[in-house]
Amino acid sequence: MPESPNWRTSSYTRSDSCVEVADNDPNKVMVRDTKARHRGTMAVRRVAWTAFVEYVKQG
Repeated sequence: MPESPNWRTSSYTRSDSCVEVADNDPNKVMVRDTKARHRGTMAVRRVAWTAFVEYVKQG
C-alpha cells in the first residue's frame, strides 16, 4: 500500500518560488508548487527523478 506523501521543501528553493517534493514512495516521486497546491501534483518514476537530479547537480 502506498504511503501518504511526505512533502518537504527543497533546500535549494527560495521563499518566493518554492517547490515541494514527496519522495517517500518507493516507485514514484511527487512534485508540487507550494504557492499553488490546488493546481495538483506531478508524479514521476523514481529512476527518472534520480536522473533529473543528477543532471541538475552537474550545473
